[in-house]
Amino acid sequence: MKTNAEILNNYLGLLKNLNQETKLELIEKLAKSIKTGKKEKENRFEKSFGSWKSKKNSEQIINDIKESRTFNREIESF
Repeated sequence: MKTNAEILNNYLGLLKNLNQETKLELIEKLAKSIKTGKKEKENRFEKSFGSWKSKKNSEQIINDIKESRTFNREIESF
């Protein structure tokens, strides 16, 4: 398995032939991806702790789930 340093050196080898303007654009895009990636991760984490919004209490929701279950005992042939 390659180390991070080896991977970075491979990318630098590919990018060394780019002109300065393209390299600057790449730097901008990398910086933006770091900023937006961090915000997206934070948002996903915060959203995972949302609550269930319903006028029904927990017992009613459990009963609704149990009543909506259907069972099919037919065995399918191959």
